[in-house]
Amino acid sequence: MKKYWNALRTAIVFAVTMIVLCGIVYPLALTGVSQLLFPKQANGSLIEADGKIVGSALVGQDFQDARFFKGRPSAVGYNTYTEAKKAAGTYTGPTSGSFNYAPSNPALKQRAENDIQAFLKANPTTQRKDIPMDLITASGSGLDPDITPEGAFVQVARIAKASGLTAAELHAIIKRSTSSKLFGIFGEERVNVLKCNLEIAQKIGILS
Repeated sequence: MKKYWNALRTAIVFAVTMIVLCGIVYPLALTGVSQLLFPKQANGSLIEADGKIVGSALVGQDFQDARFFKGRPSAVGYNTYTEAKKAAGTYTGPTSGSFNYAPSNPALKQRAENDIQAFLKANPTTQRKDIPMDLITASGSGLDPDITPEGAFVQVARIAKASGLTAAELHAIIKRSTSSKLFGIFGEERVNVLKCNLEIAQKIGILS
């Protein structure tokens, strides 16, 4: 019986210790270090404009205005909703996910074809073969904030015509919003859509 109680006490002490260390001490330490060293990233990499938070550098948005860059296709529509949908209860809250179609699924081909046709309609000077793959394929999260430089440059003609900005101005905006490969090796160059569009909004007078 004594051995039983000793084993039980050891198990309880171990469990409580691990709960305190892993459930309280570690999260608090991690939160404290992140707030101290990386406060912007720890708080969601939020972006402000005119004194208001307009989004996050880590989460994409759905831009329909022809004057702005569009991001990748999204299975969750970047969680965009209207006040009417919210009031009606048809907006179920933020989600993340992909279309999850198998390569053999006809719905994948149809979804891609629909996005291609929509892109060609919005960008009539672009040929089908010139559309970058990231503007046709959806991300796994459905919330990708970035596109490739090619995905941004192919939209320049449309945006220049709609916004009145020159191609040179838009190329400069893309360059300023482009992040390089990590350590020059890992990943790919990427353009943040929200940052590009905020700069466009400033230049055309929507934002100060």
